[in-house]
Amino acid sequence: QVQLVESGGGLVQAGGSLRLSCAASGSIVSTNAMGWYCQAPGKQRELVATITRFGSTNYADSVKGRFTISRDNAKKMVYLQMNSLKPEDTAVYYCNAESRTTTWGAYRDYWGQGTQVTVSS
Repeated sequence: QVQLVESGGGLVQAGGSLRLSCAASGSIVSTNAMGWYCQAPGKQRELVATITRFGSTNYADSVKGRFTISRDNAKKMVYLQMNSLKPEDTAVYYCNAESRTTTWGAYRDYWGQGTQVTVSS
């Protein structure tokens, strides 16, 4: 019963920037880590960046220095600022949240539908 909705994707030229947003809603009582993952056609879904509820971040080596993840706990949103985009960044970007719908339940991974990011040469 948790919904994650991504937005902000689009078509940009190499070197450009995009800011992805993800809004969590539904019967969420708490959320631990949130993150962004990408999946290119024919490839596995890969970690881009994660952030804990206290602000500790982790990035894939390929995006360090270019992407920045942030979150707003009150709004239940997570963002990904993408700078210096490269054609190889082209993929569907998915929002992830470790959430639970009851205070007695376990934390589970929830996923959004994804937003397309296309970087042209």
